[in-house]
Amino acid sequence: MSAYDFCVIGGGIVGVATAHRILVRHPGASLVLLEKAERLAVHQTGHNSGVIHSGIYYPPDSLKAELCRRGARWTKDFAAAHGIPYRVCGKLLVATDDAEYGRMLALHERSVVNGVAVELIDAAELARREPRVTGVGALFVPDTGIIDFTRVTEALAEELRCAGGEFVLGAEVATLTETSNAVTAAGPTGSWTARRLVVCAGLQADRMARAAGLRTDFRIVPFRGEYYQLPQERNGLVSTLIYPIPDPELPFLGVHLSPTIDGALTVGPNAVLGLAREGYRKGSLDLRDAREVLGFPGFHRVAKANVRTGLRELRNSLFKRGYLAQCRRYCPELTLADLLPREAGIRAQAVLREGTLVHDFMIERTERSVHLLNAPSPAATSAMPIAEHIVDQL
Repeated sequence: MSAYDFCVIGGGIVGVATAHRILVRHPGASLVLLEKAERLAVHQTGHNSGVIHSGIYYPPDSLKAELCRRGARWTKDFAAAHGIPYRVCGKLLVATDDAEYGRMLALHERSVVNGVAVELIDAAELARREPRVTGVGALFVPDTGIIDFTRVTEALAEELRCAGGEFVLGAEVATLTETSNAVTAAGPTGSWTARRLVVCAGLQADRMARAAGLRTDFRIVPFRGEYYQLPQERNGLVSTLIYPIPDPELPFLGVHLSPTIDGALTVGPNAVLGLAREGYRKGSLDLRDAREVLGFPGFHRVAKANVRTGLRELRNSLFKRGYLAQCRRYCPELTLADLLPREAGIRAQAVLREGTLVHDFMIERTERSVHLLNAPSPAATSAMPIAEHIVDQL
């Protein structure tokens, strides 16, 4: 068994970007990337809205705010240099009542602090720009774009191969053993030893942390984000991304209309508790995943504090009419017939034992390893700056 200089666990965009950045910093080093699936970008990277976020939402002192701005610039530059299609279509955050209008003004102030270009527009200007969208006002974020993050991951992976990086797919890691001079990752298909280890395991981040002897006061709670796709003849309904004004009491951004880079128009996602971390079909159940979530005190506290929201999301998942009602608040002409099936996504959400949802990126380390424990949206947009931050610690 040969030893490597570096091992990276996780073949999503952040894991591949981290491996890429390691070999940029350490040309000629030996590196192996392990991915449990049979291809890269299978999970969160390949199941999101494809939005290049601008950083408007995040607290000014957070890693999210800092890394998102840098990541948006990097993503566009990388795509342009590699012939990856992307489009800067802008985003409208639409307020539909007075309460949302007040939150919109607060969000406008935050965007200014975060250095994000944004335009405050009234109802008449909103109607002029998007005749099918209704609201009392909106924020226009011109720099928001759309892209296929799987293609970005594949382009990074190709550069990584050319730099000498190795990939092992179908490599499930069950144990991590760290000594004074190396770390060994082992599983059913093999064993790999390296001087330094980085773990970007996404939906399996807590399990890899426990395997490494790191903190166990959190769990990854999977939230299914269910999407619909509009009929092809509706693809021109809007020209920009249409988002609701987020509720600061809720951890997710709400159901939005998203043009995709391949020309489709999607609606979603909602946020429903998942009982299988990697089960994308409705009703998917993995007994181990379900036991770990339902048996965790932190989840019970989150559920108790969000009973009304959780029941509403579950109802809207079961009954399409409720889901439609969320969309019709800002796009009233949508009908049930417009909501066609589309594959769901699953968000890996870290929840602390005391019942706190971790909103920012969370990183911890041992003597020879760095673990990315929580990387919610906008992790895909921020992938390369996250990678640089990890390598700085490595």
